[in-house]
Amino acid sequence: MNVLYIEHYAGTPALGMEYRPYYLAREWVRTGHRVQILAASYSHVRAHQPVVGEQALNEVVDGISYRWYPTPPYGGNGVGRALNIWAFLRQVRRDAARLAATFKPDVVIASSTYPMDIWVARRIARLARAKLVFELHDLWPLSLIELSGMSPYHPFALLCAKAERDACRDAEVVVSMLPKAQQHLVERGLDPARLHIVPNGIALDEWQGQTASLSIEIAAHIDEQRAAGRTVVGYAGSHGLPNALDVLLDAAHALRDEPFAFVLVGDGLQKQRLAQRVAREGLDKVAMFAPVAKAQIPTLLASLDIAYIGWQRTPIYRFGIAPNKLMDYMMAGCAVLHSVDAGNDPVAEARCGVTVAPESADAVAQGLRQLAALSAGERRAMGERGRAFVLAHHTYPVLARRFLDACGLAA
Repeated sequence: MNVLYIEHYAGTPALGMEYRPYYLAREWVRTGHRVQILAASYSHVRAHQPVVGEQALNEVVDGISYRWYPTPPYGGNGVGRALNIWAFLRQVRRDAARLAATFKPDVVIASSTYPMDIWVARRIARLARAKLVFELHDLWPLSLIELSGMSPYHPFALLCAKAERDACRDAEVVVSMLPKAQQHLVERGLDPARLHIVPNGIALDEWQGQTASLSIEIAAHIDEQRAAGRTVVGYAGSHGLPNALDVLLDAAHALRDEPFAFVLVGDGLQKQRLAQRVAREGLDKVAMFAPVAKAQIPTLLASLDIAYIGWQRTPIYRFGIAPNKLMDYMMAGCAVLHSVDAGNDPVAEARCGVTVAPESADAVAQGLRQLAALSAGERRAMGERGRAFVLAHHTYPVLARRFLDACGLAA
């Protein structure tokens, strides 16, 4: 079968996230399908951007065909990002007839976080007489309204709402990463029989064999903290407001006289501000490092005593969560401190850590104390339960097969 996958923010191992399109497509290619990914040349979530001129660029990565459309760079979530979205969708729409005639897709997947790509996907699917699939990452505009404070009557929110309703009405299959989104989608016109849950996961080959070494700087720092008798608490991922890193710093302040060390690895819009806060408040047991290569993530996580993941307290999470970094934490065998109130909780399901209330530094500090009081063997047993949970439910061979089954295609 020919699968056309529209994902504005799609990445590759060399460029960085988003990785899900690459991993799903790689599994589909391995089982004999052809996959064409359409993506923008600029994405704020990638570590690197493809080098694209004024015309779209075609590239093959591990048997997957990518087509990169030139789009303007932007910062933050303002007008620049909207122009970037518009540039991408305009070019894909202009390319619709050619894609339908030359690639001849059997399935067209709209999967760009924002829902407006359903319109160009629908156009291509109709021209090619292909099955239309909508893949739900986040609930736009609800996420923008509840997380960012956007008015529900803002023109962009109204545009997203129209696209979401059209997706629920027109897509023959809806694949959701969020496990509790059914009622929301049904209220927007979706027949629940068309809904399938396919969460995020991990690529097994990245966790097999010898993993890449950490930089000397990070490895030496962690060794130094452990030699000083401190429990090493780590975070690896984006440094943004939704990641609740201020709460972790508040907890670090509360634990400043106790034997804990905090290691934050990654980048994001809030990193500079967070680093300034660490310096201003004299949080000398908090160390911040640049992002590491994806191949180094298993080594980094294996060096931690406790891995932290936090969320804001917001009603949007009642529809469920599907964080990539949590899958990595669990696959690495980490004992996890999870600060969340959501419709689902993989940490509690897998019994691989402690879950505490979100936006509460006292709760996070107490949860860290609780985990630190356990023996290394007890924390290791937690980690092994998390790893077993991921292997059973969240590897990409399993998820890719579930996605194809939802689309009515043979794996």
